[in-house]
Amino acid sequence: MIHVRPLRGHRTRAHMMRRAVVGLLAAALSCLALAAPSRATATATAPGRDARPAAAGTTDWSAAMVNSTMARYSPSAIGGWSYPVGLYLFGQYQVYLRTHNSKYLTYIKSYVDRFVSSDGSINQSFNSLDSMQAGRLLVILHHETGQEKYAVAARKIRTRLDTYPRTTDGGFWHADTSSRAHQLWADGTYMVNPFLIEYGQEFGDETYTRAEAVKQLDVYGSHLQQPNGILKHAYDESKTATWSDPATGLSPEYWCRAVGWYSMAAVNVLDGTPATQPGRAQLLTIFQNLAAGLEQYQDPATGRWFQVIDKGSRSDDWTETSCSSMFTYALSRGAQQGYLDSHYAAVAAKGYQGVLARLSLGSDGRTNLTTISVGTNVGDYAYYVARTKATNDFHGLGAFLIMNEQLRGTVTTP
Repeated sequence: MIHVRPLRGHRTRAHMMRRAVVGLLAAALSCLALAAPSRATATATAPGRDARPAAAGTTDWSAAMVNSTMARYSPSAIGGWSYPVGLYLFGQYQVYLRTHNSKYLTYIKSYVDRFVSSDGSINQSFNSLDSMQAGRLLVILHHETGQEKYAVAARKIRTRLDTYPRTTDGGFWHADTSSRAHQLWADGTYMVNPFLIEYGQEFGDETYTRAEAVKQLDVYGSHLQQPNGILKHAYDESKTATWSDPATGLSPEYWCRAVGWYSMAAVNVLDGTPATQPGRAQLLTIFQNLAAGLEQYQDPATGRWFQVIDKGSRSDDWTETSCSSMFTYALSRGAQQGYLDSHYAAVAAKGYQGVLARLSLGSDGRTNLTTISVGTNVGDYAYYVARTKATNDFHGLGAFLIMNEQLRGTVTTP
């Protein structure tokens, strides 16, 4: 089973030969296999009546989703440098690792090469954590091809963190702008910390990157996690944001995908750090308390989680697909690695079935994943539940692929 895991810098001779072959294939396939297919956008509509719902164990849904998405978008049309596309393509890379389908890696390379010049320059200021998430693709491509330009581009993110603004206790601001100053959003933990772990392992910078990633998750957790184990969406140290509580600086609600980002980041950082890493024990406790909260708030009817996690009893709250995928992945991986009690595997299995119920094949033979919240700011309950429920939004596609590569083959449908 392939799981989301940090990259390793060591390469065998066989890997070096495979890397060279990939480089040759990239040039050829980018011209032949990736000739601009028709473009489609994420929509708020459900699949047609002829849609066939997904079932575990009958179809390679990861490959089906990647093939469908590649047919809908060429690498030049999939979107700009962004974290939703970066998330999706990281998920696609997980499928490549299992299937060794070279078209999947070539597609990722074609996308990244739109932004990275031959000398490694990249036209990104990296003034937000969101802008750093796709940096994982730079590390991946250096690992797979050995091309120095990807190392140069990735180093720009690493160097930017040396001067990136922080709260007084060391947490990275969500963005280096006046509207995000002094703010910690749970979302941001996934945007930079998995990149740090993988960058450190690929380029021999683990002393810094491990310590920084653990510290960030500890700082964010110390502010955002509540007694029920769940994390509030955001915290404003200055307590001046319109959404912040004047006494605590916290936002009012538990938005599910923000918590999903943190849960996946926690697993990635735990996977990439030794048990002796300072601060890791605190992170493990945060993750275990979060898991207990997630189990408490899982919808017993569907196995999924609600857009506003703790208010599922309200008639207008709804179960959201991307966060349900994220939680399912994190709980499954956590149980597998021994970070969590083994019973969380069953909690994850129920979540997996719930997400599969949102996946189907349309009359065109392509996958459709429904009920995905579009990109979301910090807000109140009414704001979150009114967010558009999209089909095939990249937040959901990427989270699904990461989840499915962790759980595929482990759950069967009666």
